[in-house]
Amino acid sequence: MSLSRSAAIVVFLAFAFAYFFSALLRAVTATLAPVFSAELGLRAGDLGLLAGAYFFGFAALQLPLGRALDRFGPRRTLLVLLTLAVAGCAAFAMARGLPALIAARVLIGAGVGACLMAPLTCYRRLYAPAAQLRANAWMLMTGSLGMVASTLPVQMLLPLLGWRGLFWVIAGLLLCSMVLVAWLVPRDPVRCPQVGVEPTRYAAIVRHPLFVRTAPLGFVVYGGLVAVQSLWAGPWLTRVCGWSDTQAAQGLFGINLSMLLAFLAWGAVMPRLARRGITAMQLMTWGLPLSLLLLLANVALGSRAGALNWAAWCVSCTFVSVSQPAVGAAFPAAQAGRALSAFNLVIFAGVFCIQWGLGLAIDLLRSQGLVESEAFRLAFLAFGLCCALAYAWFLRRAPQAAHNPH
Repeated sequence: MSLSRSAAIVVFLAFAFAYFFSALLRAVTATLAPVFSAELGLRAGDLGLLAGAYFFGFAALQLPLGRALDRFGPRRTLLVLLTLAVAGCAAFAMARGLPALIAARVLIGAGVGACLMAPLTCYRRLYAPAAQLRANAWMLMTGSLGMVASTLPVQMLLPLLGWRGLFWVIAGLLLCSMVLVAWLVPRDPVRCPQVGVEPTRYAAIVRHPLFVRTAPLGFVVYGGLVAVQSLWAGPWLTRVCGWSDTQAAQGLFGINLSMLLAFLAWGAVMPRLARRGITAMQLMTWGLPLSLLLLLANVALGSRAGALNWAAWCVSCTFVSVSQPAVGAAFPAAQAGRALSAFNLVIFAGVFCIQWGLGLAIDLLRSQGLVESEAFRLAFLAFGLCCALAYAWFLRRAPQAAHNPH
């Protein structure tokens, strides 16, 4: 089955609307962190746990999600899971303490767990290879738009709605996204066809040379990018740079806008690069050293590393985003759901570990007598070392993956 250009655009927009709110929910804790700290007395570790709870729920669902996508199809799977996201937003709006907020955020993470994997699985089945690369980049651009919306727009809505009212509104908009997906996305077959394709277990997927080579980058670099963009960039700006909450929201707006433009550019150039034979592995090999240098520069600059510096680092990390469609393309279309979800599990397990781990490291270093800004810098230096080790593994495994065109 293939789609006409107009039908492909309609399907993309329906999926993108849902993914927009998934990304907004992912990143909104960075903007709300000062509110939660003041209202609930949360420390850095508490904030990391609250933000990371989303990614815990998200990651926990990825393996069963992959099977569901391949067996029942992306449309049905996404609609079922979005009901959990709606319930999670309602529970978050009614929560009265940190444990209830964490539980609700886990439910939200699980509920939006298919908002990217469902469309990528659909694109793998219905779009041409070059169109898949463009659609993947522009889905990530849509996610960046959601993260942009989580900054200044949320900051402006807080006096009108409060953070609880904000989550009630998001619950209603997620319901609207379900209507759009049900209306505009083609129905899944009763049982997704796998003719001539032997069922692939996850053990075989994670042993694939390309998966082995890229998984550490997915966990540390991709996961770290999301962890910083969706939480720690905000506290860095307020606690290391000394910015006000409004200034930090403006800085986060700029960071997320730069990511939106970066993924817009990736969507425009990826088909051209693919036609010239430039592979995802080459792009990561050439581009990721820049991200390592910029991270070290930000640590060295300390309070002088403002939003522009972190925007540059985030954009430089987008080279790792090409790893996900490359993994999906390495497997038959009927197995794409499991392959993509397995890699997504790696990414969001990394987000959870790094997001919480940075908070724990900052609290530990402060308990040893370091001032807060120095604790932040040392924690991020340790994160940078992990990124360097992941990149070294990627280079070391190149001969084993050299036969793979992706």
